[in-house]
Amino acid sequence: MKILVCISNVPDTTTKIKFDDGMKSLDTNGVQWVINPWDEFALTRALEIKEQSSGKIEKVSVINVGPVSTEPTIRKALAIGADDAFRIDCEPSDSYTIATQIAEVAKNENYDIIFAGIESSDCNSSAVGSMVAEFMDIASVSSVSSFEFNNSDITLKREIDGGKETVKIQTPFVAIVQKGICINPRIPAMRGIMMARTKPIKVSSPVSTEALSEALSFEVPPPKADCKMIDAENTDELIELLHSEAKVL
Repeated sequence: MKILVCISNVPDTTTKIKFDDGMKSLDTNGVQWVINPWDEFALTRALEIKEQSSGKIEKVSVINVGPVSTEPTIRKALAIGADDAFRIDCEPSDSYTIATQIAEVAKNENYDIIFAGIESSDCNSSAVGSMVAEFMDIASVSSVSSFEFNNSDITLKREIDGGKETVKIQTPFVAIVQKGICINPRIPAMRGIMMARTKPIKVSSPVSTEALSEALSFEVPPPKADCKMIDAENTDELIELLHSEAKVL
């Protein structure tokens, strides 16, 4: 059996986001790029499953849609423990385009389990995983917070309104994972970093497809108002401000 993990190249969550003068695109100057946090959770769990599978899981691969500038992020995934990687050489314009490219590679490589994070921390579309499953005509399970692999029997738990649902499923399928799928993401060790230098990244040209959506412009949230200091004894003023300005009463 083989596992494929979809990874996105996203700005570090501590990065101060800026846009160009026309508010049309992200200003990438000074941006630190990382593996999308939900994808990092997925990769960690996939590696744990491989280690616990007694050889039933042959390998864990990662796949990314992006230009050559994303390869440092791919190398980090290899340093964490992935066996090999795929990079489809095109700009990830929208969810439809990304899912189309991933599905094309995955179909040809015959993966049994595909992991996708529930969303990317930059676009938050929550669409790629389910689209990949549709394009491949296989099952998908969303909001997966637990994945158990026991003698080829696969049991998933997913979050639903008011509780959790337990699902048994046959391969192939796409697991769309969220927080809870693993305790902590893995950090690359020095040995892993050295080994990642020799692990293969297979670069392929994109298949022909057209984006179905595009970002026209961006807006930043309005700045927060200045903090108002109120005397601790003046409860009437506090109540009035909560009612008239904060509008929480």
